[in-house]
Amino acid sequence: MKWLLACLLALAWPAAAQQIVIYRCTDAQGQLAVQNQPCPKGTRQEKRTMQTPAAAPLPPPPSPVAPPPIPQAPPEAKAEPPPSTPPPPVVEKPAPPALYACKRRDDTRYLTQDLSNASYCVPLQVTGLDGNPRTGAGEACEVVKDTCEPVADDQLCTAWQQRVEEAETHWRFATPEHAALLQQEYARVRELVAASRCADGAAPATANQNP
Repeated sequence: MKWLLACLLALAWPAAAQQIVIYRCTDAQGQLAVQNQPCPKGTRQEKRTMQTPAAAPLPPPPSPVAPPPIPQAPPEAKAEPPPSTPPPPVVEKPAPPALYACKRRDDTRYLTQDLSNASYCVPLQVTGLDGNPRTGAGEACEVVKDTCEPVADDQLCTAWQQRVEEAETHWRFATPEHAALLQQEYARVRELVAASRCADGAAPATANQNP
């Protein structure tokens, strides 16, 4: 099932709660798309408003504590310098996987890790020899390939944060039969970002979260 969004969502959670409008579009074949702009002509549109969570306030800094007094060595004794301890090694997190920004023929855009999703078959109408679509036999389709480009390294973290937000939107607005699968995808994407250098300090997603 393809999930589409027309443009980038917010790149980070805002300091205060905001509302975003989401459109659920169902075409004649029953395919569902979720986006933040009105649906194309010929599709059934459902409009929903989603409240984004406000950022939690930072805890106050701890009160300063006076250090305990340092015992003085006797005058005749020479204080030995404490042994030096090497600092712990800095472990750098890896970069996130490659991500591709794709555009469909109708100019809708989406992010994907798998370019095999960018090629698909669009059904064509089959007519009989007399030109009547009712007498047509068999099926036909047109192979369509979306235009995709790799996301630049300096934009990769921003794109992955957007991918997390898209996955959460798809899950929370999913029909019951697809909700469990989309919740797992949201958890997978967020865990992937948390393990990379794009981590924002948020707690990892868990499978028992409720929409």
